[in-house]
Amino acid sequence: MQIIGFEHPRETLAQKELEMKALQYREMTRDEVESKLEELERHLFELRSQAVTEKLENSKAVSNVKREIARIKTVLRETE
Repeated sequence: MQIIGFEHPRETLAQKELEMKALQYREMTRDEVESKLEELERHLFELRSQAVTEKLENSKAVSNVKREIARIKTVLRETE
């Protein structure tokens, strides 16, 4: 049951964090965003190799990086 006009505090905070990150990428230059994308793709590769060798401590890190990459690609697509 959801009360009308009541927002869950965690959901609102998470949404604001995502919006701020997207806003931060929108404020950056295209070159800065592309370099951040390359950095995250390298980091994702490292995380995946750690997952294969079973040395990955935080399995959620892979999905977090993938989500961040998608966010950056969305911002880049908006500027085209």
